[in-house]
Amino acid sequence: MISRRALLAAALLPAAARAQAFPDRTVHLIVPFTPAGQTDIMARLIAQQLQEAWGRPVVVENRPGGNALIGADAVAKAAPDGHSLLAITLAHAVNASLFPNAPYAFERDLATLTVLGSLPLVVVVRAGAPWRNLGELAAAAREKPLNGGSSGTGTPPHLGLELFRRAAGAGPGLQHVPYRGGAPSVTDLVAGNLDLLVSNLPECLPQIQSGRLRALAVTGPARHPLLPEVPTAAEAGLPGLVITSWTAIQAPAGLPAPLAERLAAAIRQAAAQPEVVRKATELGFTLAPLDIPASRAFVAAEVQRYATLVSEAGIRAE
Repeated sequence: MISRRALLAAALLPAAARAQAFPDRTVHLIVPFTPAGQTDIMARLIAQQLQEAWGRPVVVENRPGGNALIGADAVAKAAPDGHSLLAITLAHAVNASLFPNAPYAFERDLATLTVLGSLPLVVVVRAGAPWRNLGELAAAAREKPLNGGSSGTGTPPHLGLELFRRAAGAGPGLQHVPYRGGAPSVTDLVAGNLDLLVSNLPECLPQIQSGRLRALAVTGPARHPLLPEVPTAAEAGLPGLVITSWTAIQAPAGLPAPLAERLAAAIRQAAAQPEVVRKATELGFTLAPLDIPASRAFVAAEVQRYATLVSEAGIRAE
């Protein structure tokens, strides 16, 4: 009679064999955004390192559209063999509640391999604005109508604006003005057509450094090395204004555990390479790759946090 242990070992052989043979062809890393953005740049840095380590092509494919749903859906429906990967951001955790009828289920159909790292948002006003610090801006938001822009409904800057509204005690006089991307919102802030942004750091950093915009606070847990004189929102008196934009790598759900562990370890090793760290730092991105359990717990918590915010703030997809 065949023992139970022998049966279990036999059942595990295919998964172990697949992990051992991986990769046996081109690996596709899908970026559900346009080229040259932060997520695309990080994906290409990681892909290059993986290609060198594996000796197999690792191709980055940009599949933007549908609020980043199109690219994610392609990976969610791909074979769970490790040859299709997905770069995600906070936007995907938000999409889980913002688009309940999406063609895939975020938590069911995709599995996180590692959270690569994050960067804060930054509260900015134009250089000529009367508010010298976050407390003054919060007081103004309670006293008179203000316009706050974002890169689109449900994006991290929009969520940051809603968190600012709550932390500052601002009412409906704080109007959200959505744009099609971060660049036009920054341009309009510089031009005086907006009062404030809770902006992605890379999108507004050149204007801060040139003196056209004034940074009042960063929304991360610590000051940012590229803006060491700018306090955190907590230091500036609004501890509820905490939001970071992060990047993670996912695979289709159903990926065998040995292969998932191998992929996750390879990605973390790629992220530790000096060239990757240097370029990420230049972008303002803090690399701190998490293992699979920590990554999945983090993403699940983000999904829940922003589901609550989306519901309570009445945010609806455009």
